[in-house]
Amino acid sequence: MSTQSNMIKVAVVGGEGIGPEVTTQSRRVLEWFAANRGVPMTLRDAEYGLIPYLKTGKVLPEDTAEAMDEADAILWGATGGPETTEVPAAARKAGSLLGLRSKYDLYANLRPIVASPSLSASAPLKAEVLDGVDFVIIRELTSGIYFGEPRGIETLPDGQRRGFNTEQYTTNQIRRVARAAFELARTRRGKVCSVDKANVLETSVVWREEMIALHKEEFSDVELTHLYVDNAAMQIVREPRQFDVMVTGNIFGDILSDCAAMASGSLGMLPSASLGPVDRYGRRKALYEPVHGSAPDIAGKGIANPLGSILSVAMLLRLTLNRPEDADLLEQAVQTALASGARTADIAEAGAKRLSTVEMGDAVLRALDKVSAKENA
Repeated sequence: MSTQSNMIKVAVVGGEGIGPEVTTQSRRVLEWFAANRGVPMTLRDAEYGLIPYLKTGKVLPEDTAEAMDEADAILWGATGGPETTEVPAAARKAGSLLGLRSKYDLYANLRPIVASPSLSASAPLKAEVLDGVDFVIIRELTSGIYFGEPRGIETLPDGQRRGFNTEQYTTNQIRRVARAAFELARTRRGKVCSVDKANVLETSVVWREEMIALHKEEFSDVELTHLYVDNAAMQIVREPRQFDVMVTGNIFGDILSDCAAMASGSLGMLPSASLGPVDRYGRRKALYEPVHGSAPDIAGKGIANPLGSILSVAMLLRLTLNRPEDADLLEQAVQTALASGARTADIAEAGAKRLSTVEMGDAVLRALDKVSAKENA
Protein backbone atom coordinates (compact mmCIF):
# COMPACT_ATOMS: atom_id res chain seq x y z
CA MET A 1 0.00 0.00 0.00
CA SER A 2 1.00 3.60 -0.49
CA THR A 3 2.74 5.19 2.47
CA GLN A 4 1.47 8.68 1.58
CA SER A 5 -0.16 10.10 4.70
CA ASN A 6 -3.06 11.65 2.81
CA MET A 7 -4.05 8.35 1.21
CA ILE A 8 -6.62 6.26 3.03
CA LYS A 9 -5.72 2.58 2.89
CA VAL A 10 -8.56 0.14 2.21
CA ALA A 11 -8.16 -3.63 2.46
CA VAL A 12 -10.70 -5.44 0.27
CA VAL A 13 -11.45 -8.91 1.65
CA GLY A 14 -14.22 -10.75 -0.19
CA GLY A 15 -14.13 -13.82 2.04
CA GLU A 16 -16.46 -16.74 1.39
CA GLY A 17 -19.80 -17.61 -0.18
CA ILE A 18 -21.29 -14.64 -2.01
CA GLY A 19 -18.79 -12.32 -0.32
CA PRO A 20 -16.35 -12.10 -3.25
CA GLU A 21 -19.21 -11.58 -5.72
CA VAL A 22 -20.77 -8.62 -3.95
CA THR A 23 -17.45 -7.12 -2.89
CA THR A 24 -16.26 -7.10 -6.50
CA GLN A 25 -19.14 -4.72 -7.26
CA SER A 26 -18.48 -2.44 -4.28
CA ARG A 27 -14.81 -2.35 -5.29
CA ARG A 28 -15.87 -1.11 -8.72
CA VAL A 29 -17.75 1.69 -6.98
CA LEU A 30 -14.66 2.62 -4.96
CA GLU A 31 -12.66 2.73 -8.18
CA TRP A 32 -15.29 5.03 -9.72
CA PHE A 33 -14.93 7.49 -6.85
CA ALA A 34 -11.13 7.41 -7.10
CA ALA A 35 -11.25 8.05 -10.85
CA ASN A 36 -14.14 10.51 -11.02
CA ARG A 37 -14.11 12.31 -7.68
CA GLY A 38 -10.44 12.21 -6.76
CA VAL A 39 -11.04 10.30 -3.54
CA PRO A 40 -7.58 9.72 -2.00
CA MET A 41 -7.33 6.01 -1.32
CA THR A 42 -5.33 2.94 -2.17
CA LEU A 43 -6.88 -0.53 -2.40
CA ARG A 44 -5.29 -3.84 -1.48
CA ASP A 45 -7.04 -7.12 -2.19
CA ALA A 46 -6.65 -10.01 0.25
CA GLU A 47 -8.02 -13.54 0.62
CA TYR A 48 -9.87 -15.07 3.54
CA GLY A 49 -11.44 -18.47 4.18
CA LEU A 50 -11.22 -21.88 2.56
CA ILE A 51 -9.09 -20.91 -0.44
CA PRO A 52 -6.16 -19.51 1.56
CA TYR A 53 -6.59 -22.29 4.12
CA LEU A 54 -5.98 -24.92 1.43
CA LYS A 55 -2.81 -23.05 0.41
CA THR A 56 -1.45 -21.94 3.78
CA GLY A 57 -3.27 -23.84 6.53
CA LYS A 58 -4.80 -20.57 7.75
CA VAL A 59 -8.18 -18.99 6.97
CA LEU A 60 -6.50 -15.66 7.75
CA PRO A 61 -3.05 -15.89 6.16
CA GLU A 62 -0.22 -13.55 7.08
CA ASP A 63 -0.48 -11.31 4.01
CA THR A 64 -4.19 -10.77 4.68
CA ALA A 65 -3.52 -10.00 8.34
CA GLU A 66 -0.85 -7.53 7.23
CA ALA A 67 -3.22 -5.87 4.76
CA MET A 68 -5.88 -5.43 7.43
CA ASP A 69 -3.39 -4.26 10.05
CA GLU A 70 -2.13 -1.55 7.68
CA ALA A 71 -5.58 -0.48 6.54
CA ASP A 72 -7.60 2.45 7.80
CA ALA A 73 -10.72 0.64 6.59
CA ILE A 74 -11.55 -2.95 5.71
CA LEU A 75 -14.19 -3.68 3.07
CA TRP A 76 -15.41 -7.13 4.08
CA GLY A 77 -17.58 -9.60 2.18
CA ALA A 78 -18.81 -12.57 4.20
CA THR A 79 -17.66 -15.61 6.10
CA GLY A 80 -19.08 -19.08 6.72
CA GLY A 81 -21.06 -21.65 4.79
CA PRO A 82 -20.55 -25.32 3.89
CA GLU A 83 -16.82 -24.71 3.51
CA THR A 84 -16.60 -24.34 7.29
CA THR A 85 -16.83 -28.14 7.52
CA GLU A 86 -13.63 -28.41 5.46
CA VAL A 87 -11.69 -26.21 7.88
CA PRO A 88 -10.91 -27.56 11.38
CA ALA A 89 -12.69 -25.69 14.14
CA ALA A 90 -9.41 -24.51 15.69
CA ALA A 91 -8.24 -22.99 12.39
CA ARG A 92 -11.61 -21.34 11.86
CA LYS A 93 -11.62 -19.87 15.35
CA ALA A 94 -8.07 -18.58 14.98
CA GLY A 95 -9.11 -16.38 12.08
CA SER A 96 -12.73 -15.70 12.98
CA LEU A 97 -14.60 -12.45 12.40
CA LEU A 98 -15.28 -12.30 16.14
CA GLY A 99 -11.53 -12.40 16.67
CA LEU A 100 -11.02 -9.52 14.23
CA ARG A 101 -13.64 -7.44 15.98
CA SER A 102 -11.85 -8.02 19.26
CA LYS A 103 -8.36 -7.45 17.81
CA TYR A 104 -9.28 -4.06 16.37
CA ASP A 105 -11.69 -3.20 19.22
CA LEU A 106 -14.53 -2.56 16.76
CA TYR A 107 -17.01 -1.92 19.54
CA ALA A 108 -19.69 0.14 17.74
CA ASN A 109 -21.61 -1.50 14.89
CA LEU A 110 -23.83 0.91 12.94
CA ARG A 111 -26.64 -0.56 10.83
CA PRO A 112 -28.77 2.00 8.94
CA ILE A 113 -32.35 0.97 8.21
CA VAL A 114 -33.80 3.03 5.35
CA ALA A 115 -36.95 2.11 3.44
CA SER A 116 -36.77 2.76 -0.29
CA PRO A 117 -40.11 3.89 -1.81
CA SER A 118 -39.12 2.02 -4.98
CA LEU A 119 -39.24 -1.30 -3.12
CA SER A 120 -42.63 -0.88 -1.45
CA ALA A 121 -44.28 -3.37 -3.81
CA SER A 122 -41.83 -6.16 -2.99
CA ALA A 123 -41.18 -5.38 0.69
CA PRO A 124 -42.66 -7.80 3.25
CA LEU A 125 -44.24 -4.93 5.23
CA LYS A 126 -47.04 -2.67 4.02
CA ALA A 127 -46.11 0.53 2.20
CA GLU A 128 -47.84 2.70 4.81
CA VAL A 129 -45.75 1.08 7.55
CA LEU A 130 -42.52 1.74 5.65
CA ASP A 131 -43.24 5.35 4.71
CA GLY A 132 -40.53 7.58 6.17
CA VAL A 133 -38.51 4.81 7.82
CA ASP A 134 -34.96 6.02 8.47
CA PHE A 135 -33.18 4.89 11.62
CA VAL A 136 -29.87 3.42 12.78
CA ILE A 137 -29.27 0.45 15.04
CA ILE A 138 -26.04 0.70 17.04
CA ARG A 139 -25.00 -2.71 18.29
CA GLU A 140 -22.30 -3.14 20.92
CA LEU A 141 -19.93 -5.51 19.15
CA THR A 142 -17.01 -6.63 21.30
CA SER A 143 -18.58 -7.62 24.62
CA GLY A 144 -21.70 -9.36 25.91
CA ILE A 145 -22.51 -13.02 25.58
CA TYR A 146 -20.48 -13.56 22.40
CA PHE A 147 -17.28 -12.79 24.28
CA GLY A 148 -18.12 -13.58 27.92
CA GLU A 149 -16.25 -16.18 29.95
CA PRO A 150 -16.68 -18.84 31.16
CA ARG A 151 -18.22 -20.61 28.20
CA GLY A 152 -18.19 -24.16 26.97
CA ILE A 153 -19.85 -27.55 26.75
CA GLU A 154 -19.53 -30.09 29.53
CA THR A 155 -20.88 -33.50 30.51
CA LEU A 156 -22.66 -33.60 33.87
CA PRO A 157 -22.28 -36.50 36.38
CA ASP A 158 -25.63 -37.94 35.26
CA GLY A 159 -24.46 -38.07 31.64
CA GLN A 160 -26.39 -35.05 30.38
CA ARG A 161 -24.54 -32.45 28.31
CA ARG A 162 -24.71 -28.80 29.25
CA GLY A 163 -23.76 -25.78 27.16
CA PHE A 164 -23.12 -22.50 28.96
CA ASN A 165 -22.26 -18.92 28.05
CA THR A 166 -21.74 -15.79 30.12
CA GLU A 167 -23.49 -12.48 29.46
CA GLN A 168 -21.65 -9.56 31.04
CA TYR A 169 -21.14 -5.82 30.59
CA THR A 170 -19.01 -3.27 32.44
CA THR A 171 -19.65 0.44 32.90
CA ASN A 172 -17.02 1.42 30.32
CA GLN A 173 -18.25 -1.08 27.73
CA ILE A 174 -21.77 0.30 28.00
CA ARG A 175 -20.86 3.97 28.18
CA ARG A 176 -18.67 4.10 25.12
CA VAL A 177 -21.30 2.60 22.82
CA ALA A 178 -23.98 4.73 24.50
CA ARG A 179 -21.87 7.81 23.83
CA ALA A 180 -21.65 6.82 20.16
CA ALA A 181 -25.45 6.58 20.03
CA PHE A 182 -26.04 9.94 21.71
CA GLU A 183 -23.48 11.69 19.50
CA LEU A 184 -25.03 10.22 16.36
CA ALA A 185 -28.53 11.24 17.51
CA ARG A 186 -27.32 14.84 17.84
CA THR A 187 -26.64 14.84 14.09
CA ARG A 188 -30.06 13.33 13.31
CA ARG A 189 -33.44 13.82 15.04
CA GLY A 190 -32.12 13.81 18.59
CA LYS A 191 -33.76 10.58 19.79
CA VAL A 192 -32.14 7.49 21.31
CA CYS A 193 -34.02 4.32 22.19
CA SER A 194 -32.05 1.96 24.42
CA VAL A 195 -33.07 -1.70 24.21
CA ASP A 196 -32.48 -4.18 27.01
CA LYS A 197 -34.16 -6.88 29.10
CA ALA A 198 -33.86 -5.19 32.49
CA ASN A 199 -36.95 -6.97 33.83
CA VAL A 200 -35.04 -10.28 33.74
CA LEU A 201 -31.28 -9.80 33.29
CA GLU A 202 -28.87 -8.17 35.73
CA THR A 203 -26.61 -7.16 32.84
CA SER A 204 -29.56 -5.23 31.41
CA VAL A 205 -30.20 -3.55 34.79
CA VAL A 206 -26.63 -2.24 34.68
CA TRP A 207 -27.05 -1.35 30.99
CA ARG A 208 -30.16 0.74 31.66
CA GLU A 209 -28.73 2.43 34.76
CA GLU A 210 -25.55 3.43 32.90
CA MET A 211 -27.56 4.73 29.92
CA ILE A 212 -29.63 6.90 32.28
CA ALA A 213 -26.58 8.16 34.17
CA LEU A 214 -24.62 9.10 31.04
CA HIS A 215 -27.69 10.78 29.56
CA LYS A 216 -28.09 12.92 32.68
CA GLU A 217 -24.38 13.79 32.85
CA GLU A 218 -23.63 14.61 29.20
CA PHE A 219 -26.58 14.29 26.82
CA SER A 220 -29.70 15.74 28.44
CA ASP A 221 -30.41 17.57 25.15
CA VAL A 222 -31.12 14.18 23.50
CA GLU A 223 -34.39 12.35 24.12
CA LEU A 224 -33.80 8.95 25.76
CA THR A 225 -36.38 6.16 25.89
CA HIS A 226 -36.17 2.47 26.80
CA LEU A 227 -37.75 -0.70 25.43
CA TYR A 228 -37.48 -4.34 26.39
CA VAL A 229 -36.08 -6.32 23.49
CA ASP A 230 -39.24 -8.34 22.84
CA ASN A 231 -41.32 -5.16 22.59
CA ALA A 232 -38.62 -3.56 20.41
CA ALA A 233 -38.90 -6.41 17.92
CA MET A 234 -42.66 -5.90 17.73
CA GLN A 235 -42.33 -2.13 17.37
CA ILE A 236 -39.83 -2.46 14.51
CA VAL A 237 -42.46 -4.40 12.57
CA ARG A 238 -45.47 -2.39 13.79
CA GLU A 239 -44.17 1.18 13.49
CA PRO A 240 -40.50 1.41 12.49
CA ARG A 241 -40.70 5.11 11.64
CA GLN A 242 -40.83 5.96 15.36
CA PHE A 243 -37.12 5.22 15.76
CA ASP A 244 -34.13 7.48 15.14
CA VAL A 245 -31.14 5.82 16.86
CA MET A 246 -31.55 2.49 18.62
CA VAL A 247 -28.70 1.23 20.81
CA THR A 248 -28.44 -2.22 22.33
CA GLY A 249 -26.12 -5.06 23.32
CA ASN A 250 -24.39 -7.58 21.14
CA ILE A 251 -26.88 -10.43 20.91
CA PHE A 252 -29.98 -8.20 20.88
CA GLY A 253 -28.48 -6.04 18.13
CA ASP A 254 -27.65 -9.11 16.06
CA ILE A 255 -31.26 -10.28 16.18
CA LEU A 256 -33.04 -6.92 15.90
CA SER A 257 -31.06 -5.75 12.87
CA ASP A 258 -32.08 -8.85 10.90
CA CYS A 259 -35.68 -8.19 11.94
CA ALA A 260 -35.30 -4.57 10.83
CA ALA A 261 -34.07 -5.72 7.42
CA MET A 262 -37.71 -6.29 6.54
CA ALA A 263 -38.20 -2.54 6.78
CA SER A 264 -35.63 -2.04 4.02
CA GLY A 265 -37.00 -4.68 1.64
CA SER A 266 -34.36 -7.37 2.00
CA LEU A 267 -31.42 -8.41 4.13
CA GLY A 268 -29.35 -7.93 0.98
CA MET A 269 -29.97 -4.17 1.18
CA LEU A 270 -28.38 -3.59 4.60
CA PRO A 271 -24.91 -2.07 5.01
CA SER A 272 -22.96 -1.78 8.24
CA ALA A 273 -19.91 -0.11 9.74
CA SER A 274 -18.00 -1.47 12.73
CA LEU A 275 -15.95 1.29 14.37
CA GLY A 276 -13.05 1.23 16.79
CA PRO A 277 -11.89 4.00 19.14
CA VAL A 278 -10.46 7.26 17.79
CA ASP A 279 -6.65 7.32 17.97
CA ARG A 280 -4.37 10.25 18.74
CA TYR A 281 -4.37 11.24 15.06
CA GLY A 282 -8.15 11.46 14.95
CA ARG A 283 -8.53 8.24 12.93
CA ARG A 284 -10.39 5.10 13.87
CA LYS A 285 -10.15 1.58 12.51
CA ALA A 286 -13.31 0.54 10.70
CA LEU A 287 -14.70 -2.55 9.02
CA TYR A 288 -17.49 -2.15 6.47
CA GLU A 289 -19.64 -5.08 5.41
CA PRO A 290 -23.13 -6.00 4.25
CA VAL A 291 -25.26 -7.41 7.06
CA HIS A 292 -26.13 -10.56 5.10
CA GLY A 293 -24.12 -13.74 5.51
CA SER A 294 -22.35 -15.93 2.98
CA ALA A 295 -25.63 -17.28 1.49
CA PRO A 296 -24.06 -20.58 0.34
CA ASP A 297 -27.25 -21.66 -1.41
CA ILE A 298 -26.75 -18.98 -4.08
CA ALA A 299 -22.95 -18.61 -3.98
CA GLY A 300 -21.38 -18.80 -7.42
CA LYS A 301 -24.67 -18.26 -9.24
CA GLY A 302 -24.10 -14.55 -9.83
CA ILE A 303 -27.52 -13.55 -8.48
CA ALA A 304 -26.67 -12.07 -5.07
CA ASN A 305 -27.73 -8.52 -4.27
CA PRO A 306 -24.60 -6.32 -4.04
CA LEU A 307 -26.41 -3.23 -2.71
CA GLY A 308 -25.67 -3.99 0.95
CA SER A 309 -21.97 -4.03 0.10
CA ILE A 310 -22.25 -0.96 -2.15
CA LEU A 311 -24.10 0.99 0.52
CA SER A 312 -21.37 -0.04 2.96
CA VAL A 313 -19.03 1.91 0.65
CA ALA A 314 -21.25 4.95 1.23
CA MET A 315 -20.65 4.51 4.96
CA LEU A 316 -16.91 4.21 4.28
CA LEU A 317 -16.98 7.45 2.30
CA ARG A 318 -18.82 9.23 5.10
CA LEU A 319 -17.15 7.83 8.21
CA THR A 320 -13.55 7.02 7.23
CA LEU A 321 -12.90 9.26 4.23
CA ASN A 322 -14.94 12.18 5.62
CA ARG A 323 -16.59 12.68 2.23
CA PRO A 324 -20.28 13.16 3.13
CA GLU A 325 -21.11 14.68 -0.27
CA ASP A 326 -19.73 11.60 -2.03
CA ALA A 327 -21.62 9.32 0.37
CA ASP A 328 -24.82 11.21 -0.42
CA LEU A 329 -24.07 10.91 -4.15
CA LEU A 330 -23.69 7.12 -3.91
CA GLU A 331 -26.86 6.71 -1.87
CA GLN A 332 -28.69 8.85 -4.43
CA ALA A 333 -27.30 6.70 -7.23
CA VAL A 334 -28.56 3.51 -5.55
CA GLN A 335 -32.02 5.03 -5.20
CA THR A 336 -31.88 6.17 -8.84
CA ALA A 337 -31.00 2.66 -9.97
CA LEU A 338 -33.86 1.21 -7.93
CA ALA A 339 -36.29 3.83 -9.25
CA SER A 340 -35.31 2.85 -12.80
CA GLY A 341 -36.43 -0.71 -12.05
CA ALA A 342 -33.07 -2.36 -11.31
CA ARG A 343 -33.80 -5.46 -9.24
CA THR A 344 -31.94 -8.55 -8.13
CA ALA A 345 -34.02 -11.63 -7.33
CA ASP A 346 -34.43 -10.88 -3.62
CA ILE A 347 -36.11 -7.50 -4.21
CA ALA A 348 -37.92 -8.17 -7.49
CA GLU A 349 -41.66 -7.79 -7.80
CA ALA A 350 -43.61 -10.55 -9.53
CA GLY A 351 -42.90 -10.41 -13.23
CA ALA A 352 -40.00 -7.93 -12.91
CA LYS A 353 -36.75 -8.50 -14.75
CA ARG A 354 -34.12 -9.91 -12.42
CA LEU A 355 -30.59 -8.60 -12.75
CA SER A 356 -27.43 -10.50 -11.99
CA THR A 357 -24.97 -9.29 -9.38
CA VAL A 358 -22.79 -7.72 -12.07
CA GLU A 359 -25.77 -6.13 -13.84
CA MET A 360 -26.85 -4.48 -10.59
CA GLY A 361 -23.33 -3.15 -10.20
CA ASP A 362 -23.55 -1.82 -13.76
CA ALA A 363 -26.88 -0.14 -12.93
CA VAL A 364 -25.38 1.67 -9.93
CA LEU A 365 -22.36 2.83 -11.94
CA ARG A 366 -24.63 4.18 -14.71
CA ALA A 367 -26.67 5.95 -12.05
CA LEU A 368 -23.49 7.44 -10.57
CA ASP A 369 -22.57 8.85 -13.98
CA LYS A 370 -26.09 10.25 -14.30
CA VAL A 371 -26.44 11.90 -10.90
CA SER A 372 -22.85 13.17 -11.03
CA ALA A 373 -23.44 14.80 -14.43
CA LYS A 374 -26.65 16.39 -13.12
CA GLU A 375 -24.80 17.70 -10.06
CA ASN A 376 -22.14 19.31 -12.29
CA ALA A 377 -24.57 20.72 -14.84
